[in-house]
Amino acid sequence: MNDIHPIYQNDFGIAFKWKKEKPGQSNKVQVIFRDIGLLLTYGELRHFSKCIADTIKNGKGNLCGDCKTKESCRSLLLNTPAHQITFAVSYQEAIEVRDLISGTLFKLELDSFFGELGIG
Repeated sequence: MNDIHPIYQNDFGIAFKWKKEKPGQSNKVQVIFRDIGLLLTYGELRHFSKCIADTIKNGKGNLCGDCKTKESCRSLLLNTPAHQITFAVSYQEAIEVRDLISGTLFKLELDSFFGELGIG
């Protein structure tokens, strides 16, 4: 973990910036959850957050009523900032990804705010 600047993590994943960024990767955040890695800009993180909120909102009513595996079944489709890519997730995974992205955005905005004040 010497090569990264951690931003936020939970039990499901981690978000960080690489210490040695390659050209074209500046200001991008690496988000890793499950076996997936996404390299996203701040704007893409905001868009992904909205996609997650839509999935959770629309998915809650679509869970199979009497199914014993409804909370862990990957029956929800989660859109991403890359319109060609959609993930199959369970309702619980959608909640965990929401926490990961929301926490990351909060930390980035907090760091930006303190930077503007000259505190960070």
